[in-house]
Order: sequence, then structure tokens, then C-alpha cells
Amino acid sequence: MDCSRLRTLINRYCAGEENWVDNRTIYVGHHEPPPGAEAYILQRYPDNRIVSSKYTFWNFIPKNLFEQFRRIANFYFLIIFLVQLIIDTPTSPVTSGLPLFFVIIVTAIKQGYEDWLRHKADNAMNQCPVHFIHHGKLVQKQSRKLRVGDIVMVKEDETFPCDLILLSSNRSDGTCFVTTASLDGESSHKTYYAVQDTKTLHDEQDIDKLHATIECEQPQPDLYKFVGRINIYHESNEPIARPLGSENVLLRGATLKNTEKIFGVAIYTGMETKMALNYQSKSQKRSAVEKSMNAFLIVYLCILISKSLINTILKYVWQLEQYRDEPWYNRKTESERKRNVFITAFTDFLSFMVLFNYIIPVSMYVTVEMQKFLGSYFLTWDEEMFDEETGEGPLVNTSDLNEELGQVEYVFTDKTGTLTENNMEFIECCIEGHIYIPHVIC
Repeated sequence: MDCSRLRTLINRYCAGEENWVDNRTIYVGHHEPPPGAEAYILQRYPDNRIVSSKYTFWNFIPKNLFEQFRRIANFYFLIIFLVQLIIDTPTSPVTSGLPLFFVIIVTAIKQGYEDWLRHKADNAMNQCPVHFIHHGKLVQKQSRKLRVGDIVMVKEDETFPCDLILLSSNRSDGTCFVTTASLDGESSHKTYYAVQDTKTLHDEQDIDKLHATIECEQPQPDLYKFVGRINIYHESNEPIARPLGSENVLLRGATLKNTEKIFGVAIYTGMETKMALNYQSKSQKRSAVEKSMNAFLIVYLCILISKSLINTILKYVWQLEQYRDEPWYNRKTESERKRNVFITAFTDFLSFMVLFNYIIPVSMYVTVEMQKFLGSYFLTWDEEMFDEETGEGPLVNTSDLNEELGQVEYVFTDKTGTLTENNMEFIECCIEGHIYIPHVIC
């Protein structure tokens, strides 16, 4: 059996049928196609729950400890603490264990608090009310309970709760205007188009009578790519197939503008939406400052090892003279005299490591963590960054990356809508010698 065949079977077994096939079939409104159409195959898809948090109640302790001990300084002091427990060292294990414990606890509290805020934001988003059609009537339910195939109604200035195929809008041509600023930074209005055969369906009863299936690709993160088709079934005629592209897809996170309302069918929900696939919130991101700190720590660790090695060698050179290796106030036992010289030398090397371990400060990481945590509040409180139009200030999602703002050297951006506003104001004009100024005619 070749590797590709084996990989396919593993994916099929572990992920389920709906996750490994190339496309999916969605039944609009969960209606079965009329008799004579293809068989109705119920497929399972995730709900519309969004999870941007990193930890859960069950994995917080092991996962947080793993992430903290990935840091060179924390791992180094853990090794020093274990060495102090195992061998007879010049200092007590408490001198390194207690500061390390304090650093781990403070960092865990800080990261746990930030993740609790993410849980809180997720719950608010997942419990947001959404209107969908059920038996020809508009029904309200929480966003997290949306399923693939539900027909959703979205009103002006509302955010799309999941990825939708536009079926119709209140506009006669079946178009709607959308802003995708939260997805790609574009604040200009984009036009999206309804399916040609469904754009005339403007009320709940007509939409609920629709019998159609959508065949489309499996979820993928490209915001500007979508391939699919919709099959519309009639009682007497053959089904009508229409192609679907990215111009028919309303993405989660985008906002409806200048359109009273739209109807759309959910095709991707929850963590399968393009927005969710594009952010990797669970990955551990490290700033450039922390990476440089790790590089310097490696240098200091090399200095420490070299210093301990030199002192170990000098100790045995000094003990070459008779009686210097066994002074009268520290007589060796019989077992110590018979101990292998290499084991003794290694133990002495570890003792020097413990003795000189403070060349790397144990409080460094916790100091940086507290500076980042407090710095995030200074960003939030900055009145100069407050947007009066939206009534919102800056929001710090990850305080670990605050200093990255100061590392930006080049910004590649377009002009209209980014560096300038999409706002044209009338200042003055001259028509046939007459000067027109707002509210004043000269």
C-alpha cells in the first residue's frame, strides 16, 4: 500500500466522511429534495460555536506549564532546582525553587486572566441572537446553535454570523453591500450578488418553499476563493444548476451595509468559517524581544557553563598537592574515597553551576510579563487612539505582542479607505461665475 493511500485511509478513519471528501452537499433549509432527485444523505457538521481561547478548565495547568518551561530561563531554573534536590549543593533548593514557583504562579495568573477575557468574548459572540427561518416563520436562537443548511436573515449593520450563500435581498436586483474591514482591512463597500433564480424570494414563506442543494468545496482559508453550485429542484422540471463563486459568499465577520435585509443559507459554521481558519489563536506567538532575550540567555548560559568548567578544573589542579583534597575539618568517608573520579568531577561541576546560577536573573520573565500586562492597559486608556465615530478605543487581544508595534519598519498599504477616509465633502464650486459654498451662496 502506498503512502498516499494509507494517508487517505487514516484521514477517513480519524476525521469522518464529511472531512476528507473533496466537497460537501448542503440541503437548503434542511428540506429533502422532491421524489426522483438524488437520495437524501444526512451529513454532520460542527455547530456555529467560536473558540478563540487557548485554555480550558481541564488543560490549563499542563498546557500552561509546558508553554512556560519552553522558555529557556524557566527551564534552566527548573534544572537547577532539581540538581539541588538530587546532590549536596552549596545552597538550599529553596533559594531557586521559591523564586521559580513565584514566577510560574504570576505568569499563570496573568495568562489565565487574559484567556478568561477571551472566553467571555467568545460566550458573548456565541450567545448573540440570530434570526432564521423555521417552518415559514422567523425564529430567533443563539448564534452557536446555527447549523449548516439553516436559512438566516441578516439586517443592515449586522454582522454575518457564519459563511452564507446569498439567496436574496430587499433590493430588486438581488445585490447587497458589505464591508469586510474586520477580515482584510478594506473599509470600502463591496457588492455581492444573489443566486439568479432565488433573488425574487423576498418573504419567509417563499424562501421556506425552496428545495435546493448546494455542492461546494470543503472549508479552506482563502477569503477570495470559492467554488460551488446550487441545484434548484422543481416538481415537474429537471433541477436547475447555477454556478457559485466568491461573489455569492457572505463571510463571517463582514457587515451588511446600505441594504435593509438579506436571506442566506449557512454553508460553513463555527471553526470551519474562513475567518476562523485564518487566525491561529491557539498557537504560541513570541515577540521579537522575547526571541532576542532567549538568544542572550543562551550566551549567558554558555558563559556559566564555561565558568563552572574552569572552576572545576582549577579545583582539581589545586588538589594535586598532598592533603589539599582532604582537609582536617572535612574528612572524606570510605565511600567518598572509592567514588569514581569522573562522577565526583561531574558532581563538583554541578555544584559550581548551582553556585553561579544567579548570572541569569530569575525575575526577568515575570518583570517583562508584568510590564506587558500593564502596558496593555496604557494602550486601552490612550485617549488619542479613541475613535469617536465608532465609539471604540483600542483593544489588546494579546499583551505578549505589545512591543511588536515598535518593531514595524515598513507598512505596505493602499491609500483610499486606509490612509484616507472614503468620505467626499463638498467645500466649494463655481458654476457660470457663481460660487457655491455649503449653506452660503455668494
